[in-house]
Amino acid sequence: MKKALKSVVWFKEVDKDSIPIVGGKGANLGELTAAQIPVPPGFIVTAQSYFYFIEKTQLEDKIRSKLDNLDTGDSKKLQSVAAEIKEMISNSPMPPEVASEVKKAYKKMEGGPVAVRSSATAEDLPEASFAGQQRTYLNVEGEDQVVAAVQGCWASLFEPRAIFYRVQQGFDHFHVGIAVPVQRMVQSNTAGVIFTTDPISNDNNKIAIEAAYGLGETVVSGEVTPDFYIVDKREMNILDKKIAKQEWRLVRNLATRNNGDDYNIREQVPQTQQGQQKLTDKDIVELAKLAKHIEEVYQFPQDIEWAKENGAFYVVQSRPITTLNKGITQESPLDGNVILAGLAASPGAAAGPVKIVHDPSKIDIVEKGDVLVAPMTTPDFVPAMKRAVAIATDHGGRTCHAAIVSRELGIPCVVGTEKATQILQPAQVITVDGTEGKIYEGAVERQYAAPTISKERIQTKTRVYVNLAEPDLANVIAARHVDGVGLARAEFMIAHIGEHPRHMISENRGEQFTDRLSKGLETFVQAFTPRPVVYRTTDFKTNEYRNLKGGEAFEGEEENPMIGYRGCSRYVIDRDVFKLEVQAIKKVRESYDNLWVMIPFVRTIQEFAAVKEQLKEEGLHQSESFKLWMMVEVPSNIILLDRFITEVGIDGISIGSNDLTQLILGIDRDNSKLASQFDERDDAVMWAIQKAVTTSVNHGITCSICGQAPSVYPELTEKLVSWGITSVSVSPDMIEQTREIISTAEKKVVVQ
Repeated sequence: MKKALKSVVWFKEVDKDSIPIVGGKGANLGELTAAQIPVPPGFIVTAQSYFYFIEKTQLEDKIRSKLDNLDTGDSKKLQSVAAEIKEMISNSPMPPEVASEVKKAYKKMEGGPVAVRSSATAEDLPEASFAGQQRTYLNVEGEDQVVAAVQGCWASLFEPRAIFYRVQQGFDHFHVGIAVPVQRMVQSNTAGVIFTTDPISNDNNKIAIEAAYGLGETVVSGEVTPDFYIVDKREMNILDKKIAKQEWRLVRNLATRNNGDDYNIREQVPQTQQGQQKLTDKDIVELAKLAKHIEEVYQFPQDIEWAKENGAFYVVQSRPITTLNKGITQESPLDGNVILAGLAASPGAAAGPVKIVHDPSKIDIVEKGDVLVAPMTTPDFVPAMKRAVAIATDHGGRTCHAAIVSRELGIPCVVGTEKATQILQPAQVITVDGTEGKIYEGAVERQYAAPTISKERIQTKTRVYVNLAEPDLANVIAARHVDGVGLARAEFMIAHIGEHPRHMISENRGEQFTDRLSKGLETFVQAFTPRPVVYRTTDFKTNEYRNLKGGEAFEGEEENPMIGYRGCSRYVIDRDVFKLEVQAIKKVRESYDNLWVMIPFVRTIQEFAAVKEQLKEEGLHQSESFKLWMMVEVPSNIILLDRFITEVGIDGISIGSNDLTQLILGIDRDNSKLASQFDERDDAVMWAIQKAVTTSVNHGITCSICGQAPSVYPELTEKLVSWGITSVSVSPDMIEQTREIISTAEKKVVVQ
């Protein structure tokens, strides 16, 4: 293993910028530890250890051969191939040097039972993450057992659901790594989940808490229906309680130390306790205060997993809520015959025929337009959930797997009905109302009141755009209060195509590339019409292009692809490939006039002028309905912005704060050793951003920002508004919050 890479790091050594090394879960554990939140101690086996294992065992080619041409829509074949790959990984020896470091770290923790969890890592993940794709092992004890559990987590990177998800999102299977946090096990009396914003109403003034007896895995999975408490975030008053009957709980199995599920067993809850409130009112308020503090640390609504052991609360995970405001509108109640009721888990209403699935191996019976009914769902159900119009389960709470994924997919869901699989019949047509938590007989249509919601929305002079990469999310996000797409990225669409465009040209299939890209673009444009969609032309780097089919024949290897053959320079040199992309843009613009173009990573005035000429040659001329923007992410863009505007002529700019920060500070943003110094709020970067905004304002052109900074630092957004920026483009989960920040900032500017 390279000396610069560590096999194991401790929680205190990592933070939010360590995702490439420790994944999202590991990075959050580091953040929480640094913030002195009560986190059980532990260490993380790095993603580099996993990649090193794959390299040493020479498994990559063997695994790829099994995945080539795999139809992930064929559930049986997918499960068979996944089982073969997992067996290959589990049966291959872990490199001795990695195993030794894991055992050494476990000894340093003084042994005892631990939780071994998966923490996948990938760049630029889209909004919908479908958490829970990989394995978690609870109450693992013993050096060899911990090593085996780590390897089990590695193998779970090829669970059927994980393979399906990566193919759907266009990820290369070996660009996604996996780190493994190993954490002291909390033998919880009660445990559960907290959402610091009510996940159904999206009311940021309410904290939603779910609690169940035993280990919290049952709440996350939806195996039990937990208690549900609502707390007023400002006053810390309990507003609502729903007490659930719990007949069994998951606890540590003291009788065995064998591998597998025997670590934990189901234990009957005493009859007298089954219907009791799982937490005292005092505990509920104490937990709500802890959750509010965690939200303040992250400055964003959080999804928190907690556990209580011997009177003390512990936080075992916290992550941003990714399912807020999925196109929710004011709805009137349905009028029909209610045949079943449960918990409202994902808003909206939809009707369809029932398909009852007790086992994920049977999900093939669910077709597009069906209502999926199950005792509970697991990540293996996701392919069927994507086909369903609605979901109903026997068990689970508002934060269980079925609820979260339904909200991510934007489909209605009712959980905790207790008997949906018993009462409902296959092929029976029902209507699932995920807003009210009710299931109706037959197809019941909702009678909508006059659409007055737009009048209640916050109006701002500064436009709020959204950054999007995945066409599948276009319609969902377009239903939100957003003014357009400020950054439509090509990378996921091209990853879906899966082939290097030059390779396709060599086989006389260039038109296929254009057609498939245009379909993806059209999905965005159609969903947002008449609002603008600013399409950033491809910004693949050489290492990313090499991973497309046929890419190695056309792409060299670069020492530093981040500042290599990419963006505008590539278009000037490889005109034929850029022409395919331009033709896709033209094809969409034949039907829609709200598609604009933005050129990334422009180094010189001359190369930008050359690309502008290429656009003209293909019939794309700047006009009222066709705007040409330039990404401002290279220092030369700041220094010569006046000349870019006056000599070449551009309609707008969008500041790419990530690359701009990297190049101004000279910091590789993927370098973990320098991660703490990478900050868009550095004085030099702020000077550059202000210069870009004020120069644009002086010339009367559009100025936007689409880097990560506005989504992370609200204080930067306030400054952008004060400088006169015309729009801010943020990740989908920050749309409403950014609108509020902008509204407040605009009022301050007026007052001044």
